[in-house]
Amino acid sequence: MIDLKDLYQEVILDHFRNPRHAGPIEDATHFADGVNPLCGDEVRLSARVDNDTISELGHESVGCAICVASASMMAEAAVGKTLDHFTGMAHDFYAMAKGEDRDLGKLSALAGVSQFPMRVKCATLAWHTLESALAGKTEAKTE
Repeated sequence: MIDLKDLYQEVILDHFRNPRHAGPIEDATHFADGVNPLCGDEVRLSARVDNDTISELGHESVGCAICVASASMMAEAAVGKTLDHFTGMAHDFYAMAKGEDRDLGKLSALAGVSQFPMRVKCATLAWHTLESALAGKTEAKTE
């Protein structure tokens, strides 16, 4: 029988090894760069928003498995969502990363970072970067 923890690790490793939505997109309307100065993770996002909906999203992520996997999983989850829906999802993701119980489907694979406070920034970097881009800022401010 597969342990849920093992399954979550496999999901994270799969997104790290085969990141979805990797690379910049053409005709992007929003851009931002995010850096985690504590470990050197870097995320560059480009997004296209049409009619208040994230229609396309690309990321160039360099860093640990948690950072790259989180960017990949976020991109999969964000495409097709309205800006308001993404904002709510991001706040739920931050709460989950800090240990609060949230059911975020596949994104729940990253819930384990709450046990490692230094890894929370790795998991949330892409999310903060996309929020910054959507707010018209070119650099992310991580919390």
